[in-house]
Amino acid sequence: MTVDDQTTVPDATSGADQTRPQVFAENAGIDDMGRMVDNASHASAFLKAISHEGRMMILCHLANGEKSVTELEYLLSARQAAVSQQLSRLRLEGLVTTRRDGKAIYYSLADDRPRRIMEVVYDLFCQKDETATAGATLPG
Repeated sequence: MTVDDQTTVPDATSGADQTRPQVFAENAGIDDMGRMVDNASHASAFLKAISHEGRMMILCHLANGEKSVTELEYLLSARQAAVSQQLSRLRLEGLVTTRRDGKAIYYSLADDRPRRIMEVVYDLFCQKDETATAGATLPG
């Protein structure tokens, strides 16, 4: 994608300008739409893989760096079997990779896609909305 394939639009939450692909602009080209069609099944599989609360939380933790299965069990307050099942699905989808050190198995993100999508999810659902709380007053 070249600079000509992008457009600058205001961000919905911060108001700052962000550069986005023109496919989301009114003048999206046939080639852009064709690429979307070609990659829709890949995107759908990716979104299905992260659509489980447990898998999403695993990706959140792994976005901060490599973790062992034992660390993930503790962070998620979940049993080893449940954590392993979700890690297996993430591994099957190619979202995480493993490294063995003795008996311990360590997981990390396979590439940047999960971290990037988790940042968007965090911005949309977890980050405090400064504008909504700025004018709020406590009852009393």
